[in-house]
Amino acid sequence: MATIPSLPSRDDVARIARNMTDITGQLLDTGGNITRIAINTFDPRDGSGAEVLRVLRETTAELAEASASPEAQEAFYRIVDTLTRLGTSGAPFAVHPVSEPAQALLTALGDSLLPVLDAMEPAVEEAADALGELVDATSPLLPAAAGLAAGTLLALAPLIRAAAEVLRDSTPELRRIADALTAALAPLLPLQVALAGRAAAAGAGVVRAALPPLADLTEAAAAGLKAGRPVLIAGEEFLVSGLEQLQPVLMASAYRAGRVGRAVAVRVTAAVSPAAERGVVVAVHPV
Repeated sequence: MATIPSLPSRDDVARIARNMTDITGQLLDTGGNITRIAINTFDPRDGSGAEVLRVLRETTAELAEASASPEAQEAFYRIVDTLTRLGTSGAPFAVHPVSEPAQALLTALGDSLLPVLDAMEPAVEEAADALGELVDATSPLLPAAAGLAAGTLLALAPLIRAAAEVLRDSTPELRRIADALTAALAPLLPLQVALAGRAAAAGAGVVRAALPPLADLTEAAAAGLKAGRPVLIAGEEFLVSGLEQLQPVLMASAYRAGRVGRAVAVRVTAAVSPAAERGVVVAVHPV
């Protein structure tokens, strides 16, 4: 038989009563503080309550006036119309039989891609940081690139309009082309499906037969790379050392080429400038 729990003692009852009294007092203190804050905020005697009410009335009036304007009403109607169209156009897809395999495909893709994304997260973060540094470094070129892109778009706009006009005028011909292609390709679809099934079966057999030799070849290549790692490291070290030794020569050559280019530019400018005085020869000698 289950034991009957013992009744609480007098000390337990007194302790529970004290705890309940303390909690009730804290709740009452908190409620009093909240009431005092509300009274101080909206008290009209010191001006703060009147100011808060005035600001609330002005804000409400401005919001009402802004929302009652024809532009705001038209924007609201457009938003509601857009949401209605999205819901109406998306509802058939949600209940269409095609949605079930599509959802299964998305679920399978998500389950398969999550480990890949988790593994690629550090590399993607590092690449994003490097790309951000590259964008910061090339920021002086961005206005020129934007101007070039804008000019290209402006130059292509007439061509796009002309193409759209031609396609709009050629709608009957386009429909005839589409009907002809549909009539020609529709009988071939069952044959293509059968051939695709046979090709898939043959490809699966080839892959099954090729995977073991490929695994052996990969293991052999990995072993060769592991054995030749010291040679690769030595070659990389030799290449880096050569580049470090060539760096001063390349910098000196670039500096000399720049000086020669500046000298040639000054001579050409002095020769073709109409504002230059006759008989004046400008020459630049490298220091």
